[in-house]
Amino acid sequence: MKKPIFTGSCVAIVTPFHRDGVDYEKLGQLIDFQIANGTDAICICGTTGESSTQSMQEHMVTVEYAVQKVAGRCKVIAGTGSNDTAAALTLSQHAESAGADGLLMVTPYYNKATQSGLIRHYEYIADRVHTPIILYHVPSRTGCHFQASTYAALSKHPMINGIKEASGNFNLVSQTVALCGDEMNIWSGDDATVVPMMAMGGKGVISVLANILPQAVHKLTQLCLEGNFTEAAKMQAHYQKLNDTLFIEVNPIPVKTAMNLLGMDAGDLRLPMCEMEPANLAVLRQVLAEYGLLKG
Repeated sequence: MKKPIFTGSCVAIVTPFHRDGVDYEKLGQLIDFQIANGTDAICICGTTGESSTQSMQEHMVTVEYAVQKVAGRCKVIAGTGSNDTAAALTLSQHAESAGADGLLMVTPYYNKATQSGLIRHYEYIADRVHTPIILYHVPSRTGCHFQASTYAALSKHPMINGIKEASGNFNLVSQTVALCGDEMNIWSGDDATVVPMMAMGGKGVISVLANILPQAVHKLTQLCLEGNFTEAAKMQAHYQKLNDTLFIEVNPIPVKTAMNLLGMDAGDLRLPMCEMEPANLAVLRQVLAEYGLLKG
C-alpha cells in the first residue's frame, strides 16, 4: 500500500507575474491565504501556474520560494514535468533538493510518446529521485494518453505514488483501480469531477477553483473522505456553473482574471496567455456576482 502524498484539497496555485518576473511577495500572500483557509497541499509551477512560460532558472527559484514560505505547514507538490526527459529529471532533482514533498509530472507533450516510451520516461526519472511522483494525465492539453496497463506497470515502481487524472475517462479510472488497487493513488485533476472520482477511491483534488474558494474545496473533499457523498454531490452541483465558467477560456486565463476582479492581485498573464475576450469577461463577472463573490 502506498501512502498518498496528501489527502483532500491541493490548490494548483497561480503564479503572480509582473513586468520584472515573479512577484514573490504576492505569491507569499497567496500561499498564506491558502493555508489559513484549510488547503491541504500547494502545487507550485503547475499548468495553472503557467510553468511552461518560465525559464528553468525562474521555475527553480519559484519552487524554492514556495517550499521555504510553506515551511512545513502543508505539503508542497512541485510541477517538474517536461517533454524532454533530461529536463524533467533536472527539475525533479532540484525540487527534491529544495524540499518538495512530491513531484507532479505531466505526460510529454508535442513529441508525445508511445506507452513503452511513457514507461521508460517515468521510470528513468523515478530511478533517480527519492521524492514520490504524481503522474499527470491531461490529454486535452498534451495529446498524450495513458492506458490502464501502463498505469499498472508504473504502479510497481516505489517512487510513483499516484495519478492526477484529468482525462474525464471514468472507464480508465475504473480499470486502473481494478489493476493497481492501493499501489496507485488517484486525485481528480478537474474540479467538476471531484465527487465521482473520490467515490471511486480518489484521495482528493488538485484544484483550480481553490485559488478563489479554498475553504469550499477543502470542505468538499472532506465530505467525500468522510463518506458523505450525498452532501458532497449537492455541493458539487452548487459550484458546477462556477467551475464551467473558470474554463470558459483556456486555464488559467479565467481564474487569474477572476482573482484580479476579486482584488486578490494574481498578477499578469504571460503570452501566449492573454486577456479574456470581452463577451467571456462579461459572463465571468456575471457568474462571480451570482455566487456573491463580486459586488456591484
